[in-house]
Amino acid sequence: MSNIRILVVDDEEDITELIRYNLASDGYTVKCAYSGEEAVKLAMSEPFDLIVLDLMLPGIGGIDVAKRLRSVHNTINIPIIMLTAKSEETDIISGLTLADDYVTKPFSPKILSARISAILRRINDSSDDASDDKIIKRGDIVIHTGRRRVEVCGEPVELSFSEFQILIMLSKRPGWVFSRSQIVDTVHGEDYPVTDRSVDVQIVGLRKKLGSCGRYIETVRSVGYRFKEKL
Repeated sequence: MSNIRILVVDDEEDITELIRYNLASDGYTVKCAYSGEEAVKLAMSEPFDLIVLDLMLPGIGGIDVAKRLRSVHNTINIPIIMLTAKSEETDIISGLTLADDYVTKPFSPKILSARISAILRRINDSSDDASDDKIIKRGDIVIHTGRRRVEVCGEPVELSFSEFQILIMLSKRPGWVFSRSQIVDTVHGEDYPVTDRSVDVQIVGLRKKLGSCGRYIETVRSVGYRFKEKL
């Protein structure tokens, strides 16, 4: 596990050191940043497998840091776990539009470690499937499941890990309605504390990235979502 590199970003040194100590004890290689500016610089210059990012940072906040990382090719796919002292739904939603997971403060280091392990395991499982690169074609969308590549009208579209998982889930069974809880269980695992509104926000983001093909994903009122059966 020592080859897994994690960047921890928080301006509170005691919290940063607590996270660093626990993750290092788990066998990860950990580097720390204490500001948004430092985090962006490190992420752009060194390879990381995952980033633990505080939402409330002086200067460049966590949301803006995530936006910058999601806009650059070499950092766009790095999974991000957002840390926030705020537990309000609006803050969780704003984080989930850019991050793959979130943990609210105060938090247990064991819970954070478990969330990190879960994300890395899902990524590893998807990498193991790369040799079995199945292709799903739905209208103007082409999905390469193993390579985790999506093309819309022949042009590549960059999706986050969660967005890709949602797209795969819906497109595999056109016309089949999935509830929000089913979507959460598939993307994050069972008994995961995500609000229905958070799922809605991720769907909105996915539709936006799919452009004109975003209409393929239909809302079924009071139930959930489905991939359009007849295109």
